[in-house]
Amino acid sequence: MKRPLALRLSALSAATALAAAAGIALTSPEATAATGGVTGYATQNGGTTGGAGGQRVRATTGTEIHAALCGRASSSTPIIIEVEGTINHGNTGKVSGGSCNTAAGVIELKQISNVTLVGVGAGAVFDQLGIHIRQSSNIIIQNVTVRNVKKSGSPTSNGGDAIGMESDVRNVWVDHATLEASGGESEGYDGLFDMKDNTQYVTLSYSVLRNSGRGGLIGSSESDLSNGYVTFHHNRYENIDSRAPLLRGGTAHAYNNHYVSLNESGINSRAGAKVKVDNNYFEDSKDVLGTFYTDQRGSWQVVGNVFDNVTWSSPGSENYPAGPNPQSTTTVNIPYAYTLDAAGCVPDVVRRTAGAGTGLQVSDGNCTPQTPAPDPSTPTTPPPTTPGPTEPGGTNLSLGAGADGSSKADGTSYGNVRDGNPSTYWSPSGSTGSVSVKWGSATSVSRVVVREASGATGVVRAWRLLNADTGAVLATGTTAGTATFPQTSLKKITFEITSASGTPRVAEFETYAS
Repeated sequence: MKRPLALRLSALSAATALAAAAGIALTSPEATAATGGVTGYATQNGGTTGGAGGQRVRATTGTEIHAALCGRASSSTPIIIEVEGTINHGNTGKVSGGSCNTAAGVIELKQISNVTLVGVGAGAVFDQLGIHIRQSSNIIIQNVTVRNVKKSGSPTSNGGDAIGMESDVRNVWVDHATLEASGGESEGYDGLFDMKDNTQYVTLSYSVLRNSGRGGLIGSSESDLSNGYVTFHHNRYENIDSRAPLLRGGTAHAYNNHYVSLNESGINSRAGAKVKVDNNYFEDSKDVLGTFYTDQRGSWQVVGNVFDNVTWSSPGSENYPAGPNPQSTTTVNIPYAYTLDAAGCVPDVVRRTAGAGTGLQVSDGNCTPQTPAPDPSTPTTPPPTTPGPTEPGGTNLSLGAGADGSSKADGTSYGNVRDGNPSTYWSPSGSTGSVSVKWGSATSVSRVVVREASGATGVVRAWRLLNADTGAVLATGTTAGTATFPQTSLKKITFEITSASGTPRVAEFETYAS
């Protein structure tokens, strides 16, 4: 698995400069409760403000969280609960009061509204203890880790969900959270982020979901279709067997997420669900989009995604994968404004920003992958490369032993760009897409030549050359030809077409050491 170089933040001033160069916006060093910045569907239906304007209360135990809720003047009095330390079964008891309805062994946000729960200081960890939102509205959960919540075995909490919402829930924003398990249902765990029984207007942003059999769901059964209007953006799903998420009915928007090691299936749209899948990066995964485990199909709109080493099963009974060449089957109208990062930037941006304890960093939608982190005084994007008039010398490494390839938005075989035959070519399924050359071991490259097929010269209008190991931009240009750059050791190099006047036809993608 690729491990991009981490951004080192030694001081806030240096961090701010570096982050700005990488398309990252920083908040203060210690997380504080959000009073703005909500995104996605949580901005609709009147918006989500949590406990903005309310009293701030510090809590270091689950019982203190419940006491803060119960100490309000009413169940709707705004409150910001700043949580620090480890919350577990041993310190989470039931507290009674007219403004709350709590229970032991779970953080119970039930029949309440206008609450922010935010991790501060050294961090907030909910250990084997879930957060349950029921018959509640206008809730923000931010900068927390919830881990190893079980539905069977001992101890149990929240039906095995890290964060679970049910029964007439409205307007929830979960942001910069880390939700993780240590296995699947057979080990006692359930979902990391579940919504059911009329839960609507929810956003999950800048969060990490990992090491679980089930990422999460919208709708508990094929008859539970009253949920929806959920946004997932800038999240990292890692080592998840399925449900990333599972959608039963309703509408969702998934953009700028990084999906790594989805082992059985990913976004599962079924029972009439609709999802817009927008500029995501899918990597080392299987069946990342489709309808699975049912004959009640859903639909999807796909725009600008990258599928990197994604495998697809064959269609069959109760199995309808969107690939190997995903196409839109519906149109989803998004009612809110949002800014997209380029899909190629997503792994790096999400790595820097997602999860608890990342300083509430967010992308500003203007990313350029960097490795290592650049000096703020240097340009963040290489200048356009003019095609060279001369033929390169040396050995074309794309034809060498151990070389292979892959492509995104594939319309024809990627192998045609590395067969030494200029009369064969690769094309994307539309006007944009990318094609790669890769090797079994690190290979030094400093020059590439991209040759368009006869009759298609000049169709490519804008492109980027990427170090696919790290996401770094090696060169950019406006016409195909020769590109040179500092010698780089890598296992995979990608030619990404970002604009074209028609359907490109790339005859050869040649790579050279010098």
